[in-house]
Amino acid sequence: MISVSGFLTRTVALVLVLVAAAFNPGPARADDGFPFGLEMTLDVARQPGSKRIPSLEIGDAGEVILELWCKGGKGQFSVAGNTVIFVAGPLQDRACPPARAQADDELVAALSEAATWKRQGDFVSLVGPKTLRFRINTN
Repeated sequence: MISVSGFLTRTVALVLVLVAAAFNPGPARADDGFPFGLEMTLDVARQPGSKRIPSLEIGDAGEVILELWCKGGKGQFSVAGNTVIFVAGPLQDRACPPARAQADDELVAALSEAATWKRQGDFVSLVGPKTLRFRINTN
């Protein structure tokens, strides 16, 4: 014979588990995957006289909107395993001071030379002759 109190206890426990699962769906993406569909900011200090820090907004298909220290533009990431290829599109020249324009060009070159990537939590490193570390914007 089944006791009513035991049945109610199991039913209440099951309902609590289902409610907890419904309110905690988990991350939409794996924590260790390439950050498609997210924006990330270069992990560097601001340049003197500037409030900007370079950022990449990566679409679900790898399309990228670049906002650099001064210039901006588009590009494309292709990823297979830990291999990455970045191809820059034309950049908008926004009447940049020479030092910032050079820093933007060097950053795009470093992105283009990156061959592999790795993710550690909210940080993504693009590794080539120069390693670029980005923080995934989680706000």
